Amino acid sequence: MVKKEKLYRAFGELIYAIAIADGEVQTAEIIALKKYLAHHPYAGEIEWSFNYEKNKHHNLEEAYKNAIEVCKENGPDPEYKYLLDVLIGVADAYHGIVSQEQEVIDKFKTDLKERFIKDLKENKLAFDED
Repeated sequence: MVKKEKLYRAFGELIYAIAIADGEVQTAEIIALKKYLAHHPYAGEIEWSFNYEKNKHHNLEEAYKNAIEVCKENGPDPEYKYLLDVLIGVADAYHGIVSQEQEVIDKFKTDLKERFIKDLKENKLAFDED
């Protein structure tokens, strides 16, 4: 499991990947992000990371690759449900979810599921019994 700050920075990268998937980060997507982060305890980490990616003009592939590796390293986490809600909300904020955004959402779900199933089969998700 990774430090929470690192995980939430990865969330910011993934949210940026969704926002840039259609070619440009839209104001409506930023407003939606702020709405979702309004009461999250790590909102600052997530927003900082999103803004960093945006200001550096990183491409979707870079942002996604870095973030998914952190999530895979972290392992299963109940916060992924929250992240998925934010990804869908941000993608939907500007003219609905377009195919490029849906591809990123689907890829995120598939990549995590495949990794966690592999880890489960290899007994890497088992708890030590003392």
